[in-house]
Amino acid sequence: MAYDSDFGEWVREHFAALGQIEIKRMFGAGAVYAHGLIFALLDDGTVWLKADEINEPLLQAAGSRQFTYPTKGGETMRMAYWSLPETALDDPDEAVDWARRSIDAALRKAAAKKSRKAKPRP
Repeated sequence: MAYDSDFGEWVREHFAALGQIEIKRMFGAGAVYAHGLIFALLDDGTVWLKADEINEPLLQAAGSRQFTYPTKGGETMRMAYWSLPETALDDPDEAVDWARRSIDAALRKAAAKKSRKAKPRP
């Protein structure tokens, strides 16, 4: 994984309509935060958007690629991140729409975790 600060600045400009976002280094890549939650990863010049059962089919239909990496055991690990669709690379409005869907996915995941923690165990 590799993070380039110039690419991070491009992402900030492209996602400017979102308001305040933070980019922090994580495992050699960049993690993009909104509302204190990671909604995207930046790696080797690719924006990887967080996905769930709601926005993943939309990303697939738009031709996005799923983030994968090889494990030491030779298997392929699939993560819940998909590439920003090609059409959004030159269209900040479209990029922001995709980013908002990913922020929503991050918020849904956080809410689900919170509700699991709140349930008493027998």
